[in-house]
Amino acid sequence: MRLVRLTLAAAALIWLAAPAFAAETVPYEQGRFVAAQQEGQPILVHIRASWCPTCAVQRPILDRLTAEPEFKNLIVFTVDFDAQKDVVRQFRAQMQSTLIVFKGKTETGRSVGDTNAQSIEMLLRSAER
Repeated sequence: MRLVRLTLAAAALIWLAAPAFAAETVPYEQGRFVAAQQEGQPILVHIRASWCPTCAVQRPILDRLTAEPEFKNLIVFTVDFDAQKDVVRQFRAQMQSTLIVFKGKTETGRSVGDTNAQSIEMLLRSAER
């Protein structure tokens, strides 16, 4: 019984320590993307691949940035470079590690292969303006 209480207490602490205001990250789905655009939401489309070393470097940077309250309204759509070729073509992306930012229907910025935290942050901020 004591172990159960300790486990529950630990789970509660982890839940409380999680960011209260964080961007939502979801796999890309056309209907949801269009709805977010129509609502004027700030959007990041991250085209990535599981085997991509640059994408692996981008991931913790994006995780840290999107956990900040400043980006709480951002919705992050992840696109699998290998499995979602039609979506990759739709966004005119040539490579994995592509970050595309929108404010509603307007593309506000794009980068490919960027692993600099400051420039990625500036890119994300372009969607918040």
